[in-house]
Amino acid sequence: MSRPARLVASLDAPSPVTGFDTAPCLMSGPGARFLVQRDDTELIVCELAGWAPGSTIRFPAPWPPGLGSWALSPGADLAVFAGRHALRAVDRSGRTRWELRHPCWAGCAGHTDASEYVDDRDHRYSGSGSVAFATDGKLVWAHIPGPSADEDADGDDGPEVWLVLDAADGTVLARAATGTVAAGSVHVPHPDPGRMGLSVGEGQDGSPLLWGRWDGSRLTVDTFGGEDRVLLAVSPTGDRLLTVTHDQDTLAVHRAADGSVTAALDAEAVPPHPAAEEDAGDAEADEIRAYFDYEGGFVDEETVVVGTTESDEEYGAGRHWLVAPASPRPLDRITYPGEVSGPPRALGDGTWYTVSAADSALHVWAL
Repeated sequence: MSRPARLVASLDAPSPVTGFDTAPCLMSGPGARFLVQRDDTELIVCELAGWAPGSTIRFPAPWPPGLGSWALSPGADLAVFAGRHALRAVDRSGRTRWELRHPCWAGCAGHTDASEYVDDRDHRYSGSGSVAFATDGKLVWAHIPGPSADEDADGDDGPEVWLVLDAADGTVLARAATGTVAAGSVHVPHPDPGRMGLSVGEGQDGSPLLWGRWDGSRLTVDTFGGEDRVLLAVSPTGDRLLTVTHDQDTLAVHRAADGSVTAALDAEAVPPHPAAEEDAGDAEADEIRAYFDYEGGFVDEETVVVGTTESDEEYGAGRHWLVAPASPRPLDRITYPGEVSGPPRALGDGTWYTVSAADSALHVWAL
């Protein structure tokens, strides 16, 4: 069955796109939406009135794109940049609110300025962590190498740690060893400010999924799915989690309370791309099979949107699918009025968006 999508809005990137890490994205805060783009020198935040661009805020970036990640507070009053050597919080005036230095992701003895390592291959292609705000903006969660510079180097935190910090001043409130060796990581916030998901990519070795709970005095961390689950999204109510296996074969919906799987969908349920079937000839079935992308999310509490764009790209336009999380069968293919590119990114309010092929615009969709 196919489900037609209608175009809700098209939004141009605020700045020219100069590389993969400078593509725009959409973020939501309490009663607000923001079009956000990291360019070569700034984090550009454009507040949206409905879907119309409004005022623009610019946060100066402490290092170039490709050397770290960033997070924006729900009220767009603070940006935290996660780099190779430090976390740095910058407010709307461009002032550094706080900084937390940590061991280098590339393993160097230390640098004080990005100009010292910006052209160094080891720094550009090192492992990396990530950072995120809790949904109330009062906490920052960060995945960094450990121990951080304010600790005894003989501490037992292990090679990487997960921190909970006070967003106002950067005070470390709690920490936990992750037991990971990251190529990269991504935080996925929960509506409850005291809960947060962390997906850690370890390359071919796996993808540990960590689930953190902060009760105001203690941080507890659980692992959902062992070493084989990538956390894609949390549902709008916070009751459900969406994951895909590291090998991209199985999509699953979990209870957020304990991580138990309530429904699962195997990629074998996805028909091969029509062009793949035409070109297959004597090819083995597993050579033309579809598999799920590492992106997907909740359009609303009862609808999940996912893509098979990575496996489809060899044969033509990528396909997007709608799934009911309570029992993810069958899949409904989304049809668009024109060609779209890349995976779908859900906003949880009945809409999702795609990024243009040149990364220069966003297109917002609804059923």
